[in-house]
Amino acid sequence: MLRFAVLLFCAGLALPGLANDAATVSQLAGVLSVRQLDGAVKLLALNSTVRAGDLLSTGPKSYARLKFVDGGELTLRPNTQLRIDDFRFEQDKPEQDNAFFQLLKGGLRAVTGLVGKRNNLAAYKMTTPTATIGIRGTNYGALYCQDDCADYQTNTGQVPANGLHVDVHEGQIVVSNALGSQQYQAGQFGFVGPNQPPLPVPASAGVPIATDRGINRPPETVLGEQADRQNFECTME
Repeated sequence: MLRFAVLLFCAGLALPGLANDAATVSQLAGVLSVRQLDGAVKLLALNSTVRAGDLLSTGPKSYARLKFVDGGELTLRPNTQLRIDDFRFEQDKPEQDNAFFQLLKGGLRAVTGLVGKRNNLAAYKMTTPTATIGIRGTNYGALYCQDDCADYQTNTGQVPANGLHVDVHEGQIVVSNALGSQQYQAGQFGFVGPNQPPLPVPASAGVPIATDRGINRPPETVLGEQADRQNFECTME
């Protein structure tokens, strides 16, 4: 009885969309939580909104897809932490566009929207502990490993090394840090180790994320088979 009352109360916390909403949780399998700027921590559900400043975390075996208001998407893999540093999009003000993210751990696939395409390519960036990813209108994958990628494989079945792994499905990306910059086209793979410049990687040694066809369990195999569950959003102490 108490659990039912809590769920009813928590369901009432979900608010209608606000002007500063960045994205909506469009698909979810498992656990997705958010720490907001005021320190509040919530469990998110389908149709929950996320905003600039939110720190998102997926649980083990959990996948979440975020649909952004500019048409872009981010699909988060298990044990991933992503911060939305800034996100601004107004249809009639392209000069104010911003989409700045931080991938702190784990992996994701990004399908970019209008931000970074219609006015200024520098309006989009994905920062990681070893390098920053810029876009040229694209669909790419990123995986940051720090002794926690035993469940992933390279195209030859090896455990990925510590550092940032990228691959491009469509378009191109530019990966940069203080030691250098490297451009990657569709079908190419890259790697940035600790204290190293971005490097091209042969396809045989690449880690497929955006281009995955089964080696690393594409999110669609999970998000397409969601289990029935209670859909609620709840603030946690």
